[in-house]
Parts: sequence; C-alpha cells; structure tokens
Amino acid sequence: MPASPLFRSGFVALVGAPNVGKSTLMNAWLGQSLAAVSPRPQTTLRLQRCILTLPAAQVVLVDTPGYHRPRHQLGKRIARMAESASTDADLVLAIFDLTHAPDSDDVVAIEQLQRATQVRLIALNKLDALPDSALPTRLEAYRHVLPDAEVWMISARRGDHRTDLLERIVELLPPGPAYYPPEQVTETYERDVAAELIRAAAMSCLEQELPHSVATRVDEYLERGETGARVQATLFVERPSQKAIVIGRGGEMIRRIGTLARQEIELMSGRKVYLELHVKVLPGWRNDDLALRRLGFPPEPS
Repeated sequence: MPASPLFRSGFVALVGAPNVGKSTLMNAWLGQSLAAVSPRPQTTLRLQRCILTLPAAQVVLVDTPGYHRPRHQLGKRIARMAESASTDADLVLAIFDLTHAPDSDDVVAIEQLQRATQVRLIALNKLDALPDSALPTRLEAYRHVLPDAEVWMISARRGDHRTDLLERIVELLPPGPAYYPPEQVTETYERDVAAELIRAAAMSCLEQELPHSVATRVDEYLERGETGARVQATLFVERPSQKAIVIGRGGEMIRRIGTLARQEIELMSGRKVYLELHVKVLPGWRNDDLALRRLGFPPEPS
C-alpha cells in the first residue's frame, strides 16, 4: 500500500508497570488473544509486535514487559527491552492502573517515560473498578507526574473509551505506508506466542512467588494441515521443590496448566492442538547468561 496523506502508520509502544493491562488492551483492539494474559504480574517477558490494519491506517502495537526494578539478570534484560521499545516507537502509550495511586513500580515507569520524548498519551486503565468519587484525586496524581501527556481514562476489559483512544492514536501517527500485508496480525512466530501462552497458563494456575521462576520453551510445533497441530513444550524451574509443585500430586497441576494452555493456543491459532508438557530443573536460570540465551532472551549489549 503506497504512502498517502490519507493513510497513517507507525509503531506504538504499550508501556507501564507489570499487570496494568497492556496485553489485555492490545488483545481487545486486535479482537483476538495474541498476547499472554494472567492475573499475575510480569506475565509478558518478551516484546511482541501485533499489527492492526484499518481502512485508513496500520497500527503496529508493541506489547512490552512491565517496568520494574530488576533483581536479577532476566529483569535487567526485559527492562532494557521495554526501554528500547519506547525509544524506537513513533508514539508511546503509557498505561497505569487507575485503582491505586502511583506505586514503586509506577515510579520506575514514570522515570523511564520522562526520558522518552515521544510520549504523547497516558491511559489510566481499570476505570470499571474505581468508584466515581475517587476519580478526580487519582487523575490529578498521574497528571502531576507526567504533565505534558494527554490523559485518557479507560477500561481495557469492559471497553470504556477503548475505541476513542485507538482513534486518537491513529490521529497522532504520521502519514505513511502499510508496513505489513493487511492479513498479517503478528510479527511473532506462532510457536513463540504458544510459549508465552503456556507460561501465562502456569502463572494463572500456580500461587505465590513460584510463577516468576517459570520459563517456557516450545520444543516442537508440528502443524497437521489446516486442522491441527502438535505442540511439545518444556517448563523450566529453578529448584526440584518447584518442579514438584508444577507437576502436582498425581500430575494434577500440570494437567490443569496443560488444559488451560491448550485452550488459549487453540483460540490463538484457530485449530485443534495436542499439547504435551514436560518440567525440568534449570538451576538459577534467571541469573545464568547461558541459560537465558538458550531460552531465547537477547544478550546484554557489550
């Protein structure tokens, strides 16, 4: 599609602290589940670019890991990924959880965003979960820390002002061509999306701090025509005791994770899936450079 003054395109980085609803908002705009979502923070560990092609625009949405203060090598790498996405984007949409005042993770996000010259929009999400009486105070708190940004209050899940915000994003994008074919919806390989969905399923089923010690790798993604696929994946944990928790008594937990993950992969791919999961111990993988490379995380720049 040629460049035209009537056609707009660009990259929009969705950034913010963990668990503010970045992936939920992107999935809602796309109309399908491509970004992993769970009730646990830090579900997203990698950048994911998804393409929304409209009659007069192509919006490339970049879902990023949540800003937080890193405690290990993995945290440093995903923080750097989120920062680079903000730097490279045409527009940055900063998302915050409206149900609480700015907390320590939000402060990290705000510090990063204050350095991003192209920040234009703030989305205060979860409008449906906050009493109307609390809105003015909460709105002022975020306007105070990012005074130059345009503020929207939305509900990614329920839909309040979600479409209006997307229309505003399109208005702010520069004129340009479509970078991707109109039928393409993601830049990420289906097997990599499946790995993130499996991890999200594990985080949804498991409790306490264990989910953050879980990594996933898809070892086999074998397509069977248009009707099915066979997926074999490994969940990595850091200690034998964690392996026992993930498997569960009589294999009950790993079956729960597998059932939820299979359903999400089927929704994403539009086909039946046979999913086989294994659990392995990879000691200290979050602080092990070689292990992180094996799991597909980019190396630290020299």
